[in-house]
Amino acid sequence: MVSGVVPASLTGLIAALLGGLIVGLERGWRQRDARDGTRVSGVRSFGLLGLAGGIAGLLPNVVAAALVLGVAALLAVGYRLSARSDALSATTAIAGILTVAIGLVAVRQSATVALGAAGACFILLSARRSLHGLLKGLTETEIEAVARFLLVALVVLPLLPDAQFGPYDAWNPRKIWMVVVLVAALSFAGYVAARRMGSERGTLVVALAGAIVSSTAVTADLARRLRSESETRGALSAGIALASIVMFVRVQVLAALLVPRALPSLMLAMAPATLVAGGLALLGWWRQRDDRAAPTRIGNPFDFGPALLLALSVAVLSLVARWALARFGDGGIAVVLGLTGMMDVDAAVITLSGMPQTSLGGVQAGLVLSVPVLANTAIKAGMTMVIAPGRAGLAAAIPLLAALAASLAGLALWYWGIVAI
Repeated sequence: MVSGVVPASLTGLIAALLGGLIVGLERGWRQRDARDGTRVSGVRSFGLLGLAGGIAGLLPNVVAAALVLGVAALLAVGYRLSARSDALSATTAIAGILTVAIGLVAVRQSATVALGAAGACFILLSARRSLHGLLKGLTETEIEAVARFLLVALVVLPLLPDAQFGPYDAWNPRKIWMVVVLVAALSFAGYVAARRMGSERGTLVVALAGAIVSSTAVTADLARRLRSESETRGALSAGIALASIVMFVRVQVLAALLVPRALPSLMLAMAPATLVAGGLALLGWWRQRDDRAAPTRIGNPFDFGPALLLALSVAVLSLVARWALARFGDGGIAVVLGLTGMMDVDAAVITLSGMPQTSLGGVQAGLVLSVPVLANTAIKAGMTMVIAPGRAGLAAAIPLLAALAASLAGLALWYWGIVAI
């Protein structure tokens, strides 16, 4: 009787063959102009290599190892022959061994994983020209920056414990260090964007994208650059304001989804802040339009001072927030959310959404939710002036301070009965 279900071994062999054909498509295209007899392997050969790996996966381990070693020997001979040509490259031989491994994975582990690996191999092989161009354009400073980021993100971070320590269990070393990783990543992203897109456009793009994750981290990085990149201070100041505008919009969207009853009163505080910060940022950027033709000096992409300062602030504020929660309990909702929002406004919104609707009415919920947003804005203004002391830091902080004042003015108008919700 014929079963309607395809055997797992046959599915694995099909995936192994497809994986080989995927890799072979790129290799065959790369060698399309080579003379007959000089190509080591093409589409058919790589398809056969993938199939050989799949068949090896169905055999006992000893026989499979012998088959794989035999294929590796053939590839080594092919590489030796290709080494006699002008262009010496082990890429095809390495890709062949990897294709055999993909075939093994397809049969013994997962066809999906094998095809994903084949796709990744295809992308990496086809990116040869762009990757080589990238390497030629890198400077020693950029290589050092990449090394530092890898150390921070891939060496230090995994070694830190993901557990609560300290008074009130306020400190999680891995989460606190994630702040350093995030600021470092944004710093390097901004550096790359400035080189590829121009300092002004790159700054604004990174500020917009980075603020979706953390407007505070963006502020710390752009304030760092204010100290050394005087030619683009208008764009940097606009980027700091733009990051806060993204935060204003993001918190209203989250409130509309999670705490809709709080949205009307929350908008009373957020709408004036958004308009004022946007207008002042645009004005500051426009005033420096005459300086755009000047050559721009891009600073060091990795100055860890602001990142460590922000991580220290998160640790301190986390302790204070835990103390306030233990001290005031539910009766100090505004205090707790305000302290929480200094570190993470989104966390404050989520915390409020988890409370019973009977605990706070719609107007009260929006007003309470505005506390962490205003606190976070004040913290970022102060951080900007501390990291970039002097006129540059003050000028960049003015849109944030003005947004804060506009929000307070809107709330005052409501309190005096001039504006109704």
